[in-house]
Amino acid sequence: MMPGGRMNERNMRLAMRRMGVSTEEMKGVQEVVIRLANEELVIENPEVTVVTMQGVKTYQVAGETKSQPRGTHAVVGTEQKAPPPAAYTEEDVELVMGQAGVDRDAAVAALVEAHGEPAEAIMKIMSRRG
Repeated sequence: MMPGGRMNERNMRLAMRRMGVSTEEMKGVQEVVIRLANEELVIENPEVTVVTMQGVKTYQVAGETKSQPRGTHAVVGTEQKAPPPAAYTEEDVELVMGQAGVDRDAAVAALVEAHGEPAEAIMKIMSRRG
């Protein structure tokens, strides 16, 4: 509880202003992306508040978060560049060819699409067959 009893919202804003704290809601924010080492946290249609205290800005973000592997997020409102070519070995190509029963070109295309992950490439090929 605050010293001196309850404070209404107006009194709280006045007290914060006296301490040099200001808040402002950011309008028009479509999404916030937090990139971690192996994943991205995406907050769509967030409520973002900027709190400025002693010249330092702090951003408070509220909203529903979804997690996804890093590098799979498409940037809203912009065209995203194609990801760099994935590194895969000749053994990976042969594995995909043998397991999925496809030719070399199809195996390489699937590996590129799967960012060099043979298991994912095989799954993509198999799922396309129905």
